[in-house]
Amino acid sequence: MNNIVLIGMPASGKSTTGVILAKILRYAFLDTDLLLQESTGRGLQEMIDTDGIEAFNALEESVVLSVRAERTVIATGGSVVYSERAMEHLRAGGKVVYLKLGCEQIERRLDNILTRGVVMSPGQTLRDVYDERISLYEKYADVTADADTDSIERTAENIIKQLGLAP
Repeated sequence: MNNIVLIGMPASGKSTTGVILAKILRYAFLDTDLLLQESTGRGLQEMIDTDGIEAFNALEESVVLSVRAERTVIATGGSVVYSERAMEHLRAGGKVVYLKLGCEQIERRLDNILTRGVVMSPGQTLRDVYDERISLYEKYADVTADADTDSIERTAENIIKQLGLAP
């Protein structure tokens, strides 16, 4: 159990914080969204628009279940928590950290919601998605880190401290 798995809403800083965390700890870094795009040759939004949410979620689960990593910071897609199998797989390999950020801050950061690859059903708002996912993020998290800090480095340091790791 030596991986660190970052979960949270889109724009909560999983990829950015993950890279910094990996550098500090001298871990590898893996972004499951990039792995998903690489495996299909398509962008996230294109997959959602073309194949639908259910197919996208199934593909995301398949890609996450294929991850075999050690001493790696893994940044996940915001929708990974919809798959209990994927989350149990990730938890078996490490500690799960929920990067918590308020909905208003996410809305400010997420100016490309229609092209970013956010899993949203027709008619759903970002607030709806946020409210739906919060309990799932909390359910799977070993640790919760406030992502609304004044710097990514401070967020990374907070995670390292909470996990009891030494850089």
